[in-house]
Amino acid sequence: MKSRAPDDADTSALPSASEQEITDNLDLLLDVLPIHVRERLERQPDSAQLLEVVLDLGREPEARFPERVVSLASEPVGRDDLDYVVSRVGEFTADNRAGIERTLHRISAILNRHRKVVGLTCRVGRAVYGTIDIIRDTVETGKSILLLGRPGIGKTTKLREVARVLADALGKRVVVVDTSNEIAGDGDIPHSGIGRARRMQVPRPDLQHAVMIEAVENHMPEVVVIDEIGTEAEALAARTIAERGVQLIATAHGNTLDNLLMNPTLSDLVGGIHAVTLSDEEARRRGTQKTVLERRAPPTFDVVIEIVDFDELAIHHDVAEMVDLFLRQVPLTPEIRRRLPSGKVETVAPPRPAMPLPLMPEFADYAHARAVAPEGVLRIFPYGVNKGKLERAIRDLGLQARLVAALAEADAVMVLKAQERKAPLLAQEAVAAGKHLQVLRANTQHQIMAALREIAHLSGRGPEQIALREAQQAVEHVLMTSEPVELTPRESYLRRLQHALATQYELRSESVGTEPRRRVRISK
Repeated sequence: MKSRAPDDADTSALPSASEQEITDNLDLLLDVLPIHVRERLERQPDSAQLLEVVLDLGREPEARFPERVVSLASEPVGRDDLDYVVSRVGEFTADNRAGIERTLHRISAILNRHRKVVGLTCRVGRAVYGTIDIIRDTVETGKSILLLGRPGIGKTTKLREVARVLADALGKRVVVVDTSNEIAGDGDIPHSGIGRARRMQVPRPDLQHAVMIEAVENHMPEVVVIDEIGTEAEALAARTIAERGVQLIATAHGNTLDNLLMNPTLSDLVGGIHAVTLSDEEARRRGTQKTVLERRAPPTFDVVIEIVDFDELAIHHDVAEMVDLFLRQVPLTPEIRRRLPSGKVETVAPPRPAMPLPLMPEFADYAHARAVAPEGVLRIFPYGVNKGKLERAIRDLGLQARLVAALAEADAVMVLKAQERKAPLLAQEAVAAGKHLQVLRANTQHQIMAALREIAHLSGRGPEQIALREAQQAVEHVLMTSEPVELTPRESYLRRLQHALATQYELRSESVGTEPRRRVRISK
């Protein structure tokens, strides 16, 4: 059928900007539903927009559409209703998912403690053709491509279409490694949405990495397509495949490239990060401290595509270069592509990023102290410390910091002395994990401010470091574009540091505005 409809099972409605050819086999999904539910659903005027049907024991059945939820019966779902659906779909696998043969529909079960079905989510799967014209030139280069984006944005849909185009239009040997039959549907015969690509099913999610390697060793593919790389074993298998010269097209957890770099399990997909100790001479030449973060290895994927929206993508064409720039605290500027309402693709090419200028020696200790969190925000786990006072102290000191709810997420731990005695293992775990540990004698504003200053100094996120880092970025921008830059309002002693830095590069600087909004303006 041709219509304007939602993406596949994990997406919302398609925008009206572009016509797509959509195949959903909706009648086959309706056939597995209880008769009274199906009849009510067929009377809905927008059934072609259906996302999923939810059947929970003891509750009214629901149909979910992009903009509304509809009750499909006045009577609650009974065990007979659940048994009716279960008997008419495929076998449930270890991840509690089943399907309908040769369709992309997915039936997911909720089980009780006795492994009996007490709820079903029947999601509509749709194959959407014509979704990758916006990146087809990139796909055809033969480079390995990693797709990122939030759940429901259409990663699997684009992955399916990539497999079809590479197999049918370019005649390549494509193997789809299909976990839970997400890409090519249920049954032994794959859905036509992947074209002539071959499909290898994965019996259990924990075996995906083994099937990835088997695909290369046994079937000689030119391209391997994988959905949701999520474990260290799968990341290692992907690297093994790439090293054999096979093109990889995959998706992974994470919205952006810098998100992926923060993920210790998956950062190897883009080269990984490790700490390197420089010689004294090299550290002086770079204007950094001796221990710095660098990319550990060549990236598994050459290109990273961030799916911002269904018709908007951000493309990092050279992942190795982008990771190196990120570790040198240069903002990442991907190429942006948008499909306009007219159907034309608009491309916004990024400016060539400038590498950071070497800092003058007198500023190196301030501005290049070790960053605990690569994203620049200090994460603090408070235990027994008054959160209201702590948040106020963060604001008063002008720190880039936020509170987190778990020790594992934190860069630093602040604990009240009385609480430390009650939970001695907390301090031991913090120290063992390399966290900054600050023990406060009392919950006073003075104590909290003093502890924050100490953490900020040790972590390289104190007011001086932040102010100088901002000025350094402004200097780079002015030298590259000749455009003036106004900095964030700062205290007078911090403005003096920023003025001095601008002077070192023979740039003009002046303080503008009135307190407390007085700030530095840097220009040529």
